[in-house]
Amino acid sequence: MYLNRFWLVALVCLISLGAATSSPLMAANSDSQSAKSTKAAAKTSARSESKKVVKSSKKPKTVRTTVTRPVESLVPARPSFATALGLRGQHDDLSLKSSVAMVVNQDTKEVYFEKNSSVSLPIASITKLMTAMVVLDSKLPLDETIVINADDVNIYRSSRLAGGTVLTREEALLLALMSSENRAAYTLGRNYPGGIPAFIDAMNRKAKEIGMVHTHFADPTGLMSENVASAEDLARMLSVAYQYKMIRDFSTWPDLTMVIAKRPQKFLNTNRLVRAGDMNIGLQKTGFINAAGKCLVMQARVNNTPLLLVFLDSVGTQSRFADAVRVRDWYERMPLGEPQAIRRLM
Repeated sequence: MYLNRFWLVALVCLISLGAATSSPLMAANSDSQSAKSTKAAAKTSARSESKKVVKSSKKPKTVRTTVTRPVESLVPARPSFATALGLRGQHDDLSLKSSVAMVVNQDTKEVYFEKNSSVSLPIASITKLMTAMVVLDSKLPLDETIVINADDVNIYRSSRLAGGTVLTREEALLLALMSSENRAAYTLGRNYPGGIPAFIDAMNRKAKEIGMVHTHFADPTGLMSENVASAEDLARMLSVAYQYKMIRDFSTWPDLTMVIAKRPQKFLNTNRLVRAGDMNIGLQKTGFINAAGKCLVMQARVNNTPLLLVFLDSVGTQSRFADAVRVRDWYERMPLGEPQAIRRLM
């Protein structure tokens, strides 16, 4: 019995000792688990922080400034001189779309209609009428051949007259007046005695001779905005240019096919009224550069009356031609004996 008690006491001591020993072990295990959890959390946190750093260190997107389109398409067209002067959009009795307009009786010089007619503005390729007069006044052989050279090509990049193209002076004159070919007009001036400087002097001298007091020419093509004139001066130039049969014929030629660089090229008249035959047109010239807007001058017979028509800085592509038709319709509706002249162009 005493022995049994001994074993019972020993068993109790053993159990107590195991409990005491396991308590720090459990605590250690608990701490170990806690440490593992903390470590895992730290890893997760570190991973998370690592992702955040990567995102924040990524370079922000920048707006691309380079494009594949031509640079010219990104630059807005400069307003015309007439727009800058506040002339565009002004109302008139005929509701014309041109900022400047004039209607003159070629025979009597009576002015029937005018709108900003004394303002000197860029005239674009209307210049080529003066170019043609200077060429014809020079009496240079029209059958003489001239060549489109490197200077012509470098100065005027856009043209179907390739470098090395051989033309007669007459052919170049035809293309300049009918199709407004800039290389043709420039080479006509370059092949003038004394070259381009002498040619421009002759243009300005001719302008003074015919009373174009508000006019200045700077090149034979009209691509320079320094080529300026008033509607009054252009009416005077039209009247004088009409005296040249070749200018009348060539400016109203509907189309022409020429072999350029061994390939046939078709050139069209730049005036759709000529191509359509809508009006009885005796002489005409169109023009366009941004500084000038869409321009048109014509000699046309309406109700058997020869009229000189000038339209500068027209808004749309076709509106200058529509303005000419409006003037024709307006004049045709006039009762006999009208319109009354506003003044006389001296």
